[in-house]
Amino acid sequence: MKNLLMGIDSGSQSTKVGLFDQQGNEICYGSDLLKSTETPAPGVVYHPGDDLWESLLRAVENCLDNFTGDRSQILGIGLCTIRCCRVLLDEKGDLAEPVISWMDMRMSQPYIHQNEAVKYVTTTSGYLGFRLTGSFKDSCSNQEVYWPMDWQTLQWADDAEIQSQGLKRSQLFELIKPGESYGPLRSELSERFGLRSDIHVFATGNDKAVEVLGAGIDTADEIMISLGTFISAMLYRHDYYSNAETFFPTLACEPFKYVYESTGIRRGMWTVSWFKNLAGEDISKIAEMENISEEDVLNRIAESIAPGSEGLITLLDWLSPPSHQFRKGVMFGFDQRHTKYHIYRSILEAIAYTIKNNIDLMLKEISSSINTIYVIGGGAKSDVLVQIICDLFGKETYTLKANSSACLGAAMCAAVGLGLVEDFNHAKREMVHIKKKYSPNQENHIYYDGINSNVYTKIRDYTDPLLSEVHKFLNKAST
Repeated sequence: MKNLLMGIDSGSQSTKVGLFDQQGNEICYGSDLLKSTETPAPGVVYHPGDDLWESLLRAVENCLDNFTGDRSQILGIGLCTIRCCRVLLDEKGDLAEPVISWMDMRMSQPYIHQNEAVKYVTTTSGYLGFRLTGSFKDSCSNQEVYWPMDWQTLQWADDAEIQSQGLKRSQLFELIKPGESYGPLRSELSERFGLRSDIHVFATGNDKAVEVLGAGIDTADEIMISLGTFISAMLYRHDYYSNAETFFPTLACEPFKYVYESTGIRRGMWTVSWFKNLAGEDISKIAEMENISEEDVLNRIAESIAPGSEGLITLLDWLSPPSHQFRKGVMFGFDQRHTKYHIYRSILEAIAYTIKNNIDLMLKEISSSINTIYVIGGGAKSDVLVQIICDLFGKETYTLKANSSACLGAAMCAAVGLGLVEDFNHAKREMVHIKKKYSPNQENHIYYDGINSNVYTKIRDYTDPLLSEVHKFLNKAST
């Protein structure tokens, strides 16, 4: 009888669920698209209704529908959710307001109590863990930015610190560590899913930390690039780095370990999806005729375009960072040669340039270097994008077998919690598997490196002053 583990990844655009055996082999996979976030005013972004929970239910059912084996073999569930969101609950644990997205400007500020119906303030992992188990617990590894946690103890800080973040201790859930149990799955859910009555749900970490675990990153010269809605790159470290200037040290999905995260690209792969939707019906028709995805059509044709997109350059700021709210996306270099496929490739190249420059700043600050790159996330399905990254860095680059590293990382936490593996290091050695190796094309590497050094790294010197000056005009609300 196989021991199976379920990993849930509740993201910004979809919920993904993977079922894995104890060796990390993916048995089946399911997913469910979330509704689009709502933006009623500039800076305000939330998930409509109870979309995160309803999508999780559908995704679990979708995964189990694809599973033909014995569901009693599923021993545990790991829960990974999108970080840096805020969930406001009433005294019964129901949503008092829609879930506030990480893209909302309120998430860059302490909580302000304005709704008397709010009894609890928690993260998406606290909320979805409660919906799954009924326990008021949350993962310590998902308490980032304006959450008042003592990183030395992984417990809530003192009352003064809690109050400084606009919160009361009574509003916060009990903290547990990755690999610890929220509790057994609610009986009505175990019956609905056809799972064992004693199955437990286990804590993981913030979504990026779980991806690092699921990518198996373990040595100092390895880096993981996560190509999701939010694109960033992460190093795994044993020590916290104080006063970082060019990156974000955060909690790993292993207690008292850390992840160094580069500056990211907000709405990274979202920009790719945005362009796909603009590309026109002919893309959809080709995809339908060939029974492939629209992304596959765009990738295939973009791959035939030479590196550099024949002079077309894109600057990715479809969602500006809080520190530079005047920034906007920019494309320049158009002439008669360019097609929609050049625009698409230029967006992919912009992703590669931007993340490389952000990584270089981080590595310079900590006096480190990398030799190996692991690419995960939805963008890792694009051969052309991964090859562009490989060529730009000039380093061997790998993709992984699991459809979702976050799902696998979540399942690994369940394996640790159940004692099926000795510890997190053992889980990384035994459960992570390579899908494909990419080798750099040296001619392309020299070309990309020249463009990056001589052009791309200098663009903001010109666009920032201009965009700052015209910010009010470009950000004028629609009437």
